[in-house]
Amino acid sequence: MCGIMGYIGAKEASQILIDGLEKLEYRGYDSAGVAILNEGQIQVRKFKGRLSVLKENIEQHPVEGNIGIGHTRWATHGEPSDINSHPHKSSDNKISVVHNGIIENYIEVKEELQSLGYNFISDTDTEVISHLLDYYYNGDILDAVKKVINKIEGAYALGIVHADNPDMLIAVKKDSPLIVGIGEGENFIASDIPAVLKHTRKVYILESGEMAIVKKDSISLMKTDGTPVTKEVFNVTWDIEAAEKGGYEHFMLKEIYEQPKAIKDTLSPRINSNGEIKLDSLNISDDYVKNTKRIYIIACGTAYHAGLIGKDMLERYARIPTIVDVASEFRYGEPFIDSDTLVIVVSQSGETADTLAALRLAKEKGARVLAITNVVGSSIARESDDVLYTWAGPEIAVASTKAYTTQILALTLLALDIAIKNKSITHEDMDFIIKNLSHLSEKIEEILLNTENIKSIAERIHSSQSIFYIGRGIDYDVAREGSLKLKEISYIHSESIAAGELKHGTLALIEEGTPVIALVTQDRLYDKMLSNIKEVKARGAYVIAVAKKENSEIEKSADKVIYIPDVIDEITPALSIVPLQLLSYYVAYKRGCDIDKPKNLAKSVTVE
Repeated sequence: MCGIMGYIGAKEASQILIDGLEKLEYRGYDSAGVAILNEGQIQVRKFKGRLSVLKENIEQHPVEGNIGIGHTRWATHGEPSDINSHPHKSSDNKISVVHNGIIENYIEVKEELQSLGYNFISDTDTEVISHLLDYYYNGDILDAVKKVINKIEGAYALGIVHADNPDMLIAVKKDSPLIVGIGEGENFIASDIPAVLKHTRKVYILESGEMAIVKKDSISLMKTDGTPVTKEVFNVTWDIEAAEKGGYEHFMLKEIYEQPKAIKDTLSPRINSNGEIKLDSLNISDDYVKNTKRIYIIACGTAYHAGLIGKDMLERYARIPTIVDVASEFRYGEPFIDSDTLVIVVSQSGETADTLAALRLAKEKGARVLAITNVVGSSIARESDDVLYTWAGPEIAVASTKAYTTQILALTLLALDIAIKNKSITHEDMDFIIKNLSHLSEKIEEILLNTENIKSIAERIHSSQSIFYIGRGIDYDVAREGSLKLKEISYIHSESIAAGELKHGTLALIEEGTPVIALVTQDRLYDKMLSNIKEVKARGAYVIAVAKKENSEIEKSADKVIYIPDVIDEITPALSIVPLQLLSYYVAYKRGCDIDKPKNLAKSVTVE
């Protein structure tokens, strides 16, 4: 949520800021702005709407200066508007601030500042920061920043410029992501690496409670109390092209088609020449596994849906009771967590605020925490005891695709590794499963080569008011993810239903022509699903089935069938989700939706 970009150097800042913000559009936003410092004056330009509005304004009315901060805002306090957009400034126009996160005690601080004569023009929590900086400033901007940090509560990443200090940017991090890009005669701050890749591959990844004083020729790192910090440079190994569309019309489509490679990259390093699983990055011993009484999987959204598949794998193979919980609810219950509990947190970005908070609670209770994430150096990766990276590569579209399939794979490998240590699976069964996993990439490619049927189905259902997904077992888990994909990018109301629950209410919503997408990939549940299909067909539903090729007789029951290659039941989710991703994409495309940046949503949810 929100994107921060800052620049200091010898070049014109405005274009660099806009270029960087364009690379952060995937994070979700509703307004954009920049503040440029030049000859002791700060010029602020900010507008509701897409970044193109800001870009066009600056092209028509250039703003000069070699230091500045930029921002794309995702509204939390106050509606999207020009006034509520960032950057925010002090009354004397000498201080400008951009902010990602939430200031939890902003009302209290705002009322205190108002009693001191400060006037507020926006509805945001961020404006209290600019006024607080003005209040505390006595000629030493760093001292003022430290006092502000001691005053405010919540999560934040801050970028600050001050007219009296034209040679520096100040960056502050508490929980929300922030990096410092290291250039030659120029330096940068940003919410994420893609924003600076055009200029540098060297970055510092700030940790919570750290700040940076960024000048064009130097960077000083310290804790927010002023204690100096020494930090290793993180060298980015992937190319900027990996974060570009590469000829595809949308990032989402590109990332769907990148899944075979992502699967291969996630799997190959973990299978040795003897066909054995080797998770060398983990230090989970046989004795630890034997003493583990339960496992929690904590995640949000798509990662939560991957966790549901992980639960099935862990209980099926490792034979350890596993609970999957939504991170935003986890902390407010009474979880059964102690030193005999393994907590697995799953997050594509590694910065998901609710998941990070759940991680910290789990560690407080003495649990061992293992992270599954896609981002090296992310907060969740750094704070966990163990990390299993998915190696999906940059995922830009808000609707997650390749992150989901690689999370499923990572959870499956973990389940198998624990199963071997727990002696709950035979080597013969293990070899058979690994053999099936090794063909996943080519089987996904097979699906991606045959999309005409999916396009025709999208043509048939794109104007629907409601669409339902049904399934049993792990098919129901995949149905939840398929439904989420559809609703988040097409804005069609969609629900996923455990097929056996249809008679307990949902059948009342099935009418003539209502699309029902039925996942029928589990052989042991095949006959049950045929009965459920007949139930909805009897109420007039238009049924689209997703089934294995070997079960072609399903054509007698469904109106349309999307086939996936034949595989063992356990690993069907990594295949059956692909046509559902494509169907969502083509439905949204037919409806003219903003596929990569759906309304009201953000890629990295860094506020609770």
